[in-house]
Amino acid sequence: MSDQVISIIALVLIFAIATFSSVHLGVLAIVAAFIVGSTVVNESTDDIFSGFPGDLFVVLVGVTLLFGIAKSNGTVDWLVNAAVKAVRGRIALIPWVMFLVTAVLTAVGAVTPAAVGIVAPIGLGFAASYGISPVLMGLFIANGASAGGFSPIGVFGSITNNVVERNDLPGNPALLFTASFLFNVGLCVIIFLIFGGRQLLGRIATTGGGGADGGTDERSGAAETAGKAIAPPEPPSLDLPRALTLLGLLSLVAGALFFDLDVGLMALTIAVVLSLVAPQSAKGAVDRCAWSTVLLVCGIVTYVSQMERMGTIDYLGERVADIQAPLLGALLICLIGAVVSAFASTTGMLGALIPLAVPFLLTGQVGAVGLITALAISASVVDASPFSTSGALVTANTPADQRDLVFRRLMTWGLGIALVGPLVTWGLFVVPGSL
Repeated sequence: MSDQVISIIALVLIFAIATFSSVHLGVLAIVAAFIVGSTVVNESTDDIFSGFPGDLFVVLVGVTLLFGIAKSNGTVDWLVNAAVKAVRGRIALIPWVMFLVTAVLTAVGAVTPAAVGIVAPIGLGFAASYGISPVLMGLFIANGASAGGFSPIGVFGSITNNVVERNDLPGNPALLFTASFLFNVGLCVIIFLIFGGRQLLGRIATTGGGGADGGTDERSGAAETAGKAIAPPEPPSLDLPRALTLLGLLSLVAGALFFDLDVGLMALTIAVVLSLVAPQSAKGAVDRCAWSTVLLVCGIVTYVSQMERMGTIDYLGERVADIQAPLLGALLICLIGAVVSAFASTTGMLGALIPLAVPFLLTGQVGAVGLITALAISASVVDASPFSTSGALVTANTPADQRDLVFRRLMTWGLGIALVGPLVTWGLFVVPGSL
């Protein structure tokens, strides 16, 4: 049995044990990386730790710490009220606003973790205040990031178009962006219908705030009848701590968009400054960090990074390349891209899998533009998986009493879309070009 097959079997066992026992999935993944690395591929401790995603750890901790402060001092409540005013209280429009804001951020060059890290805490604040499903809101934000990411100046779009150019393949950046955006819009329509969006139609929210716990009583929002207005408490005013926090959040956006600064390090820096300036605002903020989610995601990514070092991803690609049927091979490449990206870096998958498609494209039996578009969309729409950065940020910013439910729903959605997404994109973009 090859090392690559062993690593795949170990991954299946990780999920099986976590499903049927109380052992933490992240801990299992780290232990699996230690056992497989030590006994199968003779990796040193430094090799094993090299796969730990320190950057992702800082992003998750930094963003949740900063927004823990923002929630404690009422800044999130103030933002919730401001956005409700912008849509004139139409609750059903709030998820779509979050979708568009996230899409605009990634379209103009923000990396996905930065965009989702900025928008997710605010969007989940809306969800808690106005009885919106956190799963619906989280999926809208994650898909918004994917929708804008393939613009010609977006990170995903730049990577994909550069890989296409380096491999002398025909490309169509405008089609790639348009197809990705429309696909994610269509996906959000389905999400809206599945996760309670229809119950939001006709509901009107008057602006108002609440306490530091997130705003309006969620039960009153859940009991709304169509057309009946919610009457929350008086909205919070923009005092000095909130104004400084808002300035910090704007600095986070500017640093990520215009200066290419790391969003996690920036968030930690802003959190430290706010803690020094307004100590009362930061009280208890560290406890709001989603440490269980951080351990879970970092553990899984550590093991998947080991699989990449072992050549498991290349091994799967080579097995696909041996298939003589180009259409079937193209479908399998899209499936591999989706499944692996649900647990690892979408950016890395885009750079690694497009070259694997070259043998199929050179035969002329599969259209290059269609396959690249299908692969790009397949690898990005799974970012809502809780093991990917976007899904992890959504889970981490969900209220603690709903976090386990959201995690399970996002995991189910992520795995489901990893199977269905490639089939749909293959049928839409690959099959027509080969007929």
